[in-house]
Amino acid sequence: MDTFLIDVPMPSMGATVNELTVVSLKIEQGATVSKGLAVAELESDKSVFVFESPCDGVLKAILAKPGDVKPAGSPFLRIETSDTSLKHLTTQADLVTAAALTGVDKPKAIWTPKATKVAQEAGLDPATILDIEATGPGGRVSGDDVARYIAKRNK
Repeated sequence: MDTFLIDVPMPSMGATVNELTVVSLKIEQGATVSKGLAVAELESDKSVFVFESPCDGVLKAILAKPGDVKPAGSPFLRIETSDTSLKHLTTQADLVTAAALTGVDKPKAIWTPKATKVAQEAGLDPATILDIEATGPGGRVSGDDVARYIAKRNK
């Protein structure tokens, strides 16, 4: 089965929590992880909780260390997996590699569901937009990216 790299984002804990502190890591880079395995302890301004792996795979990189304060949604873990339900988290690096292997000059950015909705509500087809800057987690196109694209286009 084909594998791909995903960037697992820091969780979003609601509208009032914008950042989380890494309290401790329970695993090391290179470890095999399974869905539900405790991988870290994180702290919001309200609680400390265990963060679990979202899939089976191999932990390729940990993008924070204990004591780091990371924004919700920012890349936290890079996992090699074959879990296609998480394909939307494919890393930008993996897209570039795939493009090089297939001979495609410019990889198509992955759009978040919100970005797709914002574009469609503006009468745009996300499949035809190739010049948008993707600043979301894992190099994905976010709703904010689409809003900036529309504003720039309407100037």
